[in-house]
Amino acid sequence: MSEIKHIVFDIGKVLIHYDPDLPFSRLIPDAEERRWFFENVCTSPWNIEQDRGRTWEEAEALLIAEHPDHEENIRNFRRHWHEMVPHAYEDSVAVMTDLIDAGHDVTMLTNWAADTFVEARSRFPFLDRPRGVTVSGEVKMIKPERGIYDHHVRAFGLEPSKSLFIDDSQKNVDGAIAAGWQAVLFTDARQLRSDLAALGVES
Repeated sequence: MSEIKHIVFDIGKVLIHYDPDLPFSRLIPDAEERRWFFENVCTSPWNIEQDRGRTWEEAEALLIAEHPDHEENIRNFRRHWHEMVPHAYEDSVAVMTDLIDAGHDVTMLTNWAADTFVEARSRFPFLDRPRGVTVSGEVKMIKPERGIYDHHVRAFGLEPSKSLFIDDSQKNVDGAIAAGWQAVLFTDARQLRSDLAALGVES
């Protein structure tokens, strides 16, 4: 296994908490009704297209045409987005900043809508600590598509075989490996420190 020269962090559910239930448990108090809404209206496949670069205006118009009775809650998804990302995982952030402070080359690669990432960056200053970030909504590609990993390599001058990707999604980890990177599945900060040590990365 190659020496690791570049460390690339995912953000959502690795560095920052994300949970759409946080506002919607209040907006749609009935658990069964809320589950139906997320499975049939504001679904994960619908939301990921904003990560790919579709505007919220387009996304909302599409759903409102299909589900006019749910217009208010469709609009509430973007309107209350800030409540879905209430806090950072301080222990994970500490892993990342320790790596930066130790002199490692750290960047970030995230599936995130362009406009909400601007909002996140203003709320979480540690997002400015790494050398840079690839935001899917800005480059119009999403993980685990091969193109976004190759774009990140070109944008930041990485050597794929010496790059380590950290993500909470197995399919995104697999996507990085398919692109020639090394990768580990994130579960928590303690396990991440253990994984890094096993790979010879000292913080």
